[in-house]
Amino acid sequence: MQRRGPRAGPQASASRRGGVRGQPDPKPKAARRPVSVSPLPSQRSDDALDPTAMRQPLPDAWYCVAESRALKRNGLTAVALNGEQLVLGRGADGAPFALRDRCPHRGMALSKGPFDGDTLMCPFHGWRFGTDGRCRAVPTLSTHDAADFSRIAVQRFPVRESAGFVWVNPSLQEGGPVPAIPALDFEPAGSLVVALEVEASFDLTTLSLVDPGHVAFVHDSWWFRPSKELREKVKTFQPVEHGFVMTSHATTKSSPVYRLLGGVPEVEIEFRLPGVRLERIVAGAKRVANYTFATPLTANRTLLTNALYWSMPALNLLKPVARPLMRQFLTQDQQVLQHAQAGLDRKPTMVLLGDGDLPSQWYFRLKREALESARAGRPFANPLERRELRWRS
Repeated sequence: MQRRGPRAGPQASASRRGGVRGQPDPKPKAARRPVSVSPLPSQRSDDALDPTAMRQPLPDAWYCVAESRALKRNGLTAVALNGEQLVLGRGADGAPFALRDRCPHRGMALSKGPFDGDTLMCPFHGWRFGTDGRCRAVPTLSTHDAADFSRIAVQRFPVRESAGFVWVNPSLQEGGPVPAIPALDFEPAGSLVVALEVEASFDLTTLSLVDPGHVAFVHDSWWFRPSKELREKVKTFQPVEHGFVMTSHATTKSSPVYRLLGGVPEVEIEFRLPGVRLERIVAGAKRVANYTFATPLTANRTLLTNALYWSMPALNLLKPVARPLMRQFLTQDQQVLQHAQAGLDRKPTMVLLGDGDLPSQWYFRLKREALESARAGRPFANPLERRELRWRS
């Protein structure tokens, strides 16, 4: 369990039914109206915890902001996280750091200046800051000037590395246990990463990670879903820490992707707050992990990152083919989410119906519990129960 860890997405009143890097927008958009989720008339709604809090990403959580390989020695990387501009880098010891990308003197972006591995220099007036955010020098001060800069500092944020990514928690207060940062349970022989910015709220984008019904219509590609027939699906879900998991099951061999593994692969899919989908595939000694992360950039933009890892060195030969297919898959999500967001901007309501939409309702219940437990200063208590779901896709 990780400790520590603010800000846009739909407001929801979820049903009790069932158990279980971007840069700022060139032209800032007006904040979107909150989205309300309408349960069926026969269902009872939970009272909203806090309309403002429920519209925003969890403030105390880890978010994927960059690939680890993007952080070079003596180099700086500018990223956005929930409306905040950050500058990332590596200190002399190789450890990553994350600072607010703003010199306190006159607001200049520190990412625009040089970094010598020890200090960042503002390109406007030469102020220098250590990787801990503390001001180290103000070269324009006279030797006779008594001004004290020792208390000046740039805000530093908690940062970690895992699964080949850099994770930042935007919370500025020490809190209780937060959702664990995704990790790998095997040493990958290779990996591929594709990331796209989506012009949609964080909540809407995150819902796509737990929506089984859209697959048959959005991802109707020959290489992923060769059969066009809708089939009855019966899966068991159960709660896990800060999320839920579709328990391990033998999957179909019809997909060309699964055929590469041989045998009958076992698949387990976990969703974890704040917006993490972890698909783990096992076929004998072979391992594949398909991870997807949602990261809020602004109130109107979300970064969707897909990372594929495998244990078989021979699959590295397929990288030139796999990369465009992964991008095609993610682009399908990007386009449909942007069209859906446009509809929600016109009328910000959703109706969640049937077993296939229960995971979406669970997301809002988990989010509410995370906010309530943090406010009360008590441990997170997963409100979900084991449940069998049926849908067609």
